Order: sequence, then structure tokens, then C-alpha cells
Amino acid sequence: MVSEPGKITVEELRFLSMFTDLTGATAYRCIIDRENNRLIFLVKPSDVGRAVGKRGRNLELLKKLFRRNVEVVAYSPDLEEMIRNLFPNARILDISIRERNGERYVTVKVHEDDKGRAIGREGRNVKRARLVLRELFNVVSLQVR
Repeated sequence: MVSEPGKITVEELRFLSMFTDLTGATAYRCIIDRENNRLIFLVKPSDVGRAVGKRGRNLELLKKLFRRNVEVVAYSPDLEEMIRNLFPNARILDISIRERNGERYVTVKVHEDDKGRAIGREGRNVKRARLVLRELFNVVSLQVR
């Protein structure tokens, strides 16, 4: 079952409920990444620490419970801030957003030393960002340079 951008599925709601019950953190969305067998929870920025737990304890419990990798990202309703939250370990130099026919095209320029960290092993971080931005902001293209 694949959700339409912006729509929350029953399965995502179930994961959200279990996540909130276990961590006590406020989660706005759960995005299922079937290709990479992971769940991405978008949480209130002040609740990121609570969601992760001491030494990542909550993430480990959730990983066992859901039998999938679990990632937590600080949520923002602002597109630029959300992009920065998706690449927390990269120094972002510029974010360019173009809009055409209601679709958004984003280019993120990162410091040369941080490019590998921003992209992630096998493009994992960029794939996560593309998935989240498509769901929340109708971003059809994301490039990291």
C-alpha cells in the first residue's frame, strides 16, 4: 500500500501511535521507506532527544518492535528548515527552490568536505530526504551538489 503525497495511511497511523506510546515524543508523521526497510518519524524538534532515548535505547526498542530500521528527524513546516533538518551533519551553503506547475525542484549546495556525509552510504541520506520532501512539500527533484 503506497500513500499519496500528503496522505497518511492506516499503517502509518498505527506506527505513529506505537511510537508515541513508547517514547512519549510528539511525532507529526511516519513515512514508510519500503525500499530501504525503514521508518522515518518526523518529530517535534524539542522531542528528538526523548524520541531517541538515552544512548539510542528507544531506537533500538523500536527497531526490534517494528523489525525495520527507525530514523528520527526534527519536523518543520518550513521547506528550507526541513531540508536543513534532513542534513544535520552537513554544512549547507545554499538552498535553491524552483517551482513549476505546483511542483518543486530543490538544489542543495553543501560544503565540499561534507558532500559524502550529506549523500550518505549508497545515497541513503538523499533517498530519505527525497522521500520526506515529496511527501510533505511536493518536491519532485532534489539534487545535492
